[in-house]
Amino acid sequence: MPKVIVIYLSTSGNTKAMADAIVEGASPRNVDAKAVNFHEAKMEDLKAADAIAIGSSTFYYKMLPPMEKFLQNLEKANVKDKVGAAFGSYGWSGEAPVLIAEKMRELGMKVLDPVLRIQYQPAEKDLEECKRLGKDIAVKVKNKPEKHASGSKLEDAGVQEVKMGEGGH
Repeated sequence: MPKVIVIYLSTSGNTKAMADAIVEGASPRNVDAKAVNFHEAKMEDLKAADAIAIGSSTFYYKMLPPMEKFLQNLEKANVKDKVGAAFGSYGWSGEAPVLIAEKMRELGMKVLDPVLRIQYQPAEKDLEECKRLGKDIAVKVKNKPEKHASGSKLEDAGVQEVKMGEGGH
């Protein structure tokens, strides 16, 4: 069964609520999904995961400093070619999810677009978007082709990438 881990750093509980809703959206789709506070994240869980979603609230136009350090250490988990997603809540500007996605791409992850940014406390419609992201992550890991010895890309394998929000889901 594919494994999805949702790592979050939440100062007011808003990003945690988003993480829980992402798991709620992924779990019914035959994936092993769990949300974990980044303080409790284990390297072996990250290595075993097929997809990693990472969320942080935005503070002074950046992700929270402990999350920045966490992302620097993520390279040790050999995350290249894993499915990734970035999310977070914000009060004013909302850059953290964009910065997280950039770092994930630098590490070679296949990041789902667009990143999910929610201002302030997530309303019910926002939590539905989080559940949709969880579903999209689950679909992506279940449809992920096995790596070929030739190192071919998804396009070479005839797989069409579907961005979040397309296809009426």
